[in-house]
Amino acid sequence: MIRYTLKCENDHSFDSWFQSADAFDKLQAAGMNACPDCGSVKVAKSLMAPQVTTARKKAAAPVEPASVPAETAPAPEAPLSTPQSEAEAAITRMKAEVEKNSEYVGMSFAEEARAMHDGEIDNRPIWGEAKPEEAKSLIEDGVPVLPLPFTPTRKTN
Repeated sequence: MIRYTLKCENDHSFDSWFQSADAFDKLQAAGMNACPDCGSVKVAKSLMAPQVTTARKKAAAPVEPASVPAETAPAPEAPLSTPQSEAEAAITRMKAEVEKNSEYVGMSFAEEARAMHDGEIDNRPIWGEAKPEEAKSLIEDGVPVLPLPFTPTRKTN
């Protein structure tokens, strides 16, 4: 696995993991690397510094004493799943409510939303994924949709 720092045409910076450099190139050529903030598929690799630990650095690292007084011990880091800010906590609560009260329809979101808007199927609360051009078309046609500030659980690291 390899992590790249990417930047979209609107100057949003984000990280993404790929199976390999070739996997990134294939997804990039297919227009499947999209900015999570604006949905732009015009993204490029940004300047990044890899985190590499050599055997020499590991051996030279200072050894912590077995017993460190509690007042000088570093505070344990919170797990990554713990929200680090009020905004993250609000998004976590929003995601739980959306998942509890609506149906995830995956990549058929645009089709389902359009069918409900046109009266072809009964209205129900749904959420899912759409390509940027599909979302733009829904908005242009007056279908009431909006982006959510999170990804489906299956797509999180």
